[in-house]
This record gives sequence, C-alpha cells and structure tokens, in this order.
Amino acid sequence: YYSYKWAEVLSADAYAAFEESAGADGLPDPEVGRRYREAILEAGGSRPAMDSFKAFRGREPSLDALLRHQGMSSVAA
Repeated sequence: YYSYKWAEVLSADAYAAFEESAGADGLPDPEVGRRYREAILEAGGSRPAMDSFKAFRGREPSLDALLRHQGMSSVAA
C-alpha cells in the first residue's frame, strides 16, 4: 500500500509543476513539458526514479501537492 501512496505523492508533485507554470491563459509553460520529457520520459529506467524526479522538479518530492489535490490542505500552488 505504501508504494501506491508514494506513487501518488510523486504524481501529484509532478502535476503541480504544470499547475504552477500556468500563465494568465491557464495553459502550462511548454518549458515544463520539455523538462518532464527530458528528465522523466527520456531517462526511463536508466537511472533511479528519485534521480529523475529531482532532475525534473529540482528538489525532493513534497507531500503538499497530494494533500492539496485530496482537499486536505488549503495551501495554494
């Protein structure tokens, strides 16, 4: 069960990168998509998943996005 929750943490935090980059038009910055493609998709299984996540987000994963997405936190993105 823990592994499923941890996957949700990573997923919500990665998704938050797109939310945080949204401009006035509500669309995410294409640069975030490029970083995701390079750091996560292109790397695939060639390195540990945590290294790929850090390359994309530039930091360790945070629970904040998951809590916000599940309505457990009122902290804005």
